[in-house]
Amino acid sequence: MNFATTDDGGLIEYHVRPGPAPAPPLVLVQGRGLDHRAWDGVTWSFADRTLVLLDHRGTGGSVARLRPGWSTSDFADDVITVLDDAGIERVHVYGHSMGGRIAQWLGARHIDRVVSLVVGGASTGDESGPPRPERGAAALAAGDPGALAALFFPDAWIAAHPDEAGRIVPAPHDARVMCVHGDASDRRDGPAPSEISVPTLVLHGTDDPLADPRNAAILAARVPDAESFLVPGARHAYWAGRPEVHERVARFLADHDPR
Repeated sequence: MNFATTDDGGLIEYHVRPGPAPAPPLVLVQGRGLDHRAWDGVTWSFADRTLVLLDHRGTGGSVARLRPGWSTSDFADDVITVLDDAGIERVHVYGHSMGGRIAQWLGARHIDRVVSLVVGGASTGDESGPPRPERGAAALAAGDPGALAALFFPDAWIAAHPDEAGRIVPAPHDARVMCVHGDASDRRDGPAPSEISVPTLVLHGTDDPLADPRNAAILAARVPDAESFLVPGARHAYWAGRPEVHERVARFLADHDPR
C-alpha cells in the first residue's frame, strides 16, 4: 500500500498492482462509502494492465478530513493527488456509481491526464438526468446491508457469493462520513456531459434501482462520441455473473491505448 499526501495534510491510501502490459494504467474508482476492496471481484478482468485503486476519504486506510460540502469534484482532485504521488502521467479511468460521477469530473477537467473514461451505474453530473429512484433512496437512507445488497445483485448471485456481495455494499461507517459521502453523491453540481472530451464508454444495468438507467441514455447521447453498453436485467452491480461486461470494457480500453 501507499499513501498520497493531500493539500490539506490528509493521507489517501492507494494500491498499485503492476501488470505485464506497457499500456496506460487503469484507475478504479468506487462509489459512496466504499474502499478499494469493492473491486476485488473485478480486478481479474484487467490482469493484463497496471491497476491503481484508492480508498476515498473516510473509508479504508485513508486518513483525511471530510469537510461539510465536500463534492465529487473534490474526490476527483484526490485521484489526481494519487496519480501525482505514484508518478503516473496518463490513465484510463473506470468509475462506478459515485465513482462514475468522479470520473466525469476527470474527463472534463483533467483531459491531459485521462486517456479514456468508463462510467458505470452513474447519474449525470449535472441536473439533466432523472433523480435517484425512491426505492434506492430509501435503502441508502436506512443503511441496511441486506436491503442494499438486493439493489446491487440478483438474489441467486448473493446466495452463491455472500463474501463478494458484502464487499461491494457500503458498510457502516462514522455517521458523519456517510452523510458527507451521501451529500456529495446526491448533489448535481458536476460538469455537463457535453463538457467531457475524452473517449467514453457508458455502462448500466437496465434494472438498476439505485441509479435510474435513463441516465445512461442521456450520457451516451450528450458526451461527444460516447459508446454505451446496457446490461439487460442487471441491477446496480451490472457485472455480477456477466463476464461479457468487462470483456467489453477491456476491448474499449485496448482500442484507446496509445499506439
